[in-house]
Amino acid sequence: MRRLLRRRSEAQKAGEVAAAAAVAMPMAEPDPVAAAFFDVDNTMMRGASIYHFARGLASRGLFTTKDLFRFAVGQVAFRVRGDENPEHIAEARETALAFVAGNKVEEIVRLGEEIYDEVMADRIWAGTRALAQAHLDAGQRVWLVTATPVELARVIAQRLGLTGALGTVAETENGVYTGRLVGDLLHGPAKAEAVRALARREGLDLTRCSAYSDSANDLPLLSLVGRATAINPDSELRDYAREHNWEIKDFRTGRKATMIGLPIAAGAGAVAGGVAAAIALRRHYRSG
Repeated sequence: MRRLLRRRSEAQKAGEVAAAAAVAMPMAEPDPVAAAFFDVDNTMMRGASIYHFARGLASRGLFTTKDLFRFAVGQVAFRVRGDENPEHIAEARETALAFVAGNKVEEIVRLGEEIYDEVMADRIWAGTRALAQAHLDAGQRVWLVTATPVELARVIAQRLGLTGALGTVAETENGVYTGRLVGDLLHGPAKAEAVRALARREGLDLTRCSAYSDSANDLPLLSLVGRATAINPDSELRDYAREHNWEIKDFRTGRKATMIGLPIAAGAGAVAGGVAAAIALRRHYRSG
């Protein structure tokens, strides 16, 4: 008994000494009027998030390999041109949303979590993730702003420990996707409008906010905030950033900027189709 009491006394003393020696790490004061906004595709994540999601759904039998092939060729088409044509992207997003028509929202969210962990987590740019964390460490909120369906964008934000996400909203009825969009695709000027609306709701001072993107299509968003940074930029955005003395960060290595966004095809047939489409498009635009 004496030995037991002695051990308890020693443990208590050790605990008290440890507590006395503990030094609290300084925490950032909350900065309620400043926030950072990050694009997803090729800014936060290598490649197109919706394509990686579509691959995961295809592997689970939610649609056919033929559907995925058509989607892959569409992605290759506007990436090889070095330009994100809004009509092409809208068509690709609509097609992707059509794939989930008739499925429950809660089931697609669950699958989104699985697919993120399986194929997306390793595609997050460490450099961009560090930039987002720096804002969080400074007490600022960090939002993703993307044309990707909002449910998937929220999964990505949650997995990265961010504040939240703005994304394209898919129509639902009784908790089931209809395959149609609510309003327009969250792309280009629509991103800027979404951030303006969020700033009004959250009481943000946009002159104290930051934004990050890889694409010139996001110039309306980048021009809206006090501090803009081009991440892995396309040629148009790089030129604009240099002209306006914006910071430029490129985390890509060993690949051409115009090719970095190409989706990884799910099978040999899709790869062959994608390559063929790329070659044909190159020939067309060189001869045009």
